[in-house]
Amino acid sequence: MQISDAAFIKKLRAVAKDSYRVVLTPHAKQRMKQRRINLRKVLDCLRKGRIYEPAHLTIHGDWKATLEHQCAGDVVRVAVAIERQEDGDLAVVVTVMG
Repeated sequence: MQISDAAFIKKLRAVAKDSYRVVLTPHAKQRMKQRRINLRKVLDCLRKGRIYEPAHLTIHGDWKATLEHQCAGDVVRVAVAIERQEDGDLAVVVTVMG
């Protein structure tokens, strides 16, 4: 089964509307600190960014893609997976690049 980039973005934006459904991995938090990228920029990237690396299925069965967005003069890239949960999908931020 394949998912289009447009379908991935639509699903991601629906999930990321609620910041409680966005989960940062320890690795992502570390990269955010190193690269001085705050949560607001990450959320903006998830909600407004464009596909940088196409959506694909991970070995865990989740859809993952990298998005890019320009925030306050900085280009931010976020690798994110949509993880299915019984109570609704989560957007799991895998890493953050600046």
